[in-house]
Amino acid sequence: MDLVPLLRALVGIDSTSARSNLPVLDLLEGEVRRLGFETRRATWRDAAGVEKGNLVCRRGPDGEGGLALVGHTDCVPFDPEWADALACAERDGVLYGRGTADTKGFVAAAVAASARASARARPLTLLFTADEEVGCLGAKQLLAEGRVRPAQAIVGEPTRLVPMRAHKGYCAVEVRVSGQEGHSAYPDVGASAIHAAGRLLAEVEAIGDELARERDPAFAPPFTTWNVGVIRGGKARNIIAGDCAFTYEWRPLPGQDPRRALALLEAAARRVEAERAGIAIAIEPLRTDAAAVTAPDAGIVRFLEAESGRTSETIPFGTELPELAALGAEGCVFGPGDIRVAHRTGECVARAELERAAAILERAIERFCG
Repeated sequence: MDLVPLLRALVGIDSTSARSNLPVLDLLEGEVRRLGFETRRATWRDAAGVEKGNLVCRRGPDGEGGLALVGHTDCVPFDPEWADALACAERDGVLYGRGTADTKGFVAAAVAASARASARARPLTLLFTADEEVGCLGAKQLLAEGRVRPAQAIVGEPTRLVPMRAHKGYCAVEVRVSGQEGHSAYPDVGASAIHAAGRLLAEVEAIGDELARERDPAFAPPFTTWNVGVIRGGKARNIIAGDCAFTYEWRPLPGQDPRRALALLEAAARRVEAERAGIAIAIEPLRTDAAAVTAPDAGIVRFLEAESGRTSETIPFGTELPELAALGAEGCVFGPGDIRVAHRTGECVARAELERAAAILERAIERFCG
């Protein structure tokens, strides 16, 4: 199947992270087996009981080394009013649909490049993963298995074909504040979880200020960022709130302990509990993923710089690069599309950029597997 028809077929499968990605793997497995790849799957059920899986495809000799092309198969949800989200319609040389940029475009380009490339002296591995959008869970499964050991890796993300050699980490926690309900006219009979959460949020802001003192000019913004994106609590305006919960995320710089903010938050929670009788605070870590850095003179970085004509940069969001690095790969994040149109209605990728991505990946296969 050619590049654009393959992308259309991939986009036509709704692989929102809440759904199974196995239909996508079925399609890809059929395509790559025709190209001489041996395949295997690792499957599991997520917390909601939905079956997920990674597809590992290898062509060439057994053993370690060679090149891995890594693409995640899940997507973020799309607005139900976006009627053409799964149609992959083309207008003026641009293909529109959920996943066209993030990252089914890269996946299609990787398969097309594999069909065109002939190098087989070293292993070529295609890694199609699940649940990147909800925590890089498929990549973490690959790391736990430890069976794949590429020497180089290109991790697909929409980078506008600019090599990205480093990115910040990603950490998140759920904070649950418990208090005591009561009539709001008698504040002494209860303990407001919302008021205590507000006090804790002031501590969170101070933690952000402390972390921001460390700077890395390679990033924009050049410091650890943080956000409280969700907050909920209480029952009615005249009831002292017995509960309040919020999410807190931070994106640590390379070299920062990803759990440092968590330790500071735990200490702040204990202070708030001590200040306010009847308050208890529980903190549940969701992710503590470290940053990832590949040296600017690494072979894969230099190669992609030369092929793209662009100097490597950094990105402030997380990818599957840390897991590939932990497996021993010298890796770089690279792919067609723009992250600024991903996760939005109207997500798109230019046909010309897809074709250029496939050509660069083909030359990468020849270089690192030849």
